[in-house]
Amino acid sequence: TDEVFLEAQIQNITTSPMFMEKVSLEPSMMYNVTELNSVASGNEGESTFGKMSYLQPMDTRQYLYCLKPKPEYAEKAGVIKGVTVIGKLDIVWKTNLGERGRLQTSQLQRMAPGYGDIRLSLEVIPDTVNLEEPFDIVCKITNCSERTMDLVMEMCNMRSIHWCGISGRQLGKLSPGASLSLPLTVFSSEQGLQSISGLRLTDTFLKRTYEYDDIAQTIEIALSEASFA
Repeated sequence: TDEVFLEAQIQNITTSPMFMEKVSLEPSMMYNVTELNSVASGNEGESTFGKMSYLQPMDTRQYLYCLKPKPEYAEKAGVIKGVTVIGKLDIVWKTNLGERGRLQTSQLQRMAPGYGDIRLSLEVIPDTVNLEEPFDIVCKITNCSERTMDLVMEMCNMRSIHWCGISGRQLGKLSPGASLSLPLTVFSSEQGLQSISGLRLTDTFLKRTYEYDDIAQTIEIALSEASFA
């Protein structure tokens, strides 16, 4: 996923309480931001810090934000890959005497993800599935390199993960920055939390193989005999 989660810790290092009037994240032009500092309460969201947003001396609060690429950039793997600037924090507060203060940070940086030549992610996967019952997933394969690739996919069965279908499938040529979605079917032979593993992509042009294990996780549940009664 291209989502970026930002956690900001704010501490009151003065000797008196502060009223936190606003703590917001202004995203960079390529991102939309969602604040994760409230919980659903009726028709409105209630702050996780309560109705009175006071920060006592030496207390610390953690603010969480989720940034998602805008639709026009989400499909451009090469563009998002190189983006390090995610936005800046805007903090406004009042002292117990009513004096207002404001702090705006410089542009915050993130470490650019290293996708390598090919990025494989899951677009669709169920959270919970039945034991030994096939389920469908959808893989998204993106060419993050600057050259065209001719890809072949192999599906290797692991100890508890078993793939359905033909291994060694020809996926064809994938140009730089292009993506393709690929539906696959798999099942697990063991209960509990299982990791989806065993996918191999080979670029026939360079004879180079890319291995993908622990791509995602799902929970396998055994249906009891009572459920069929």
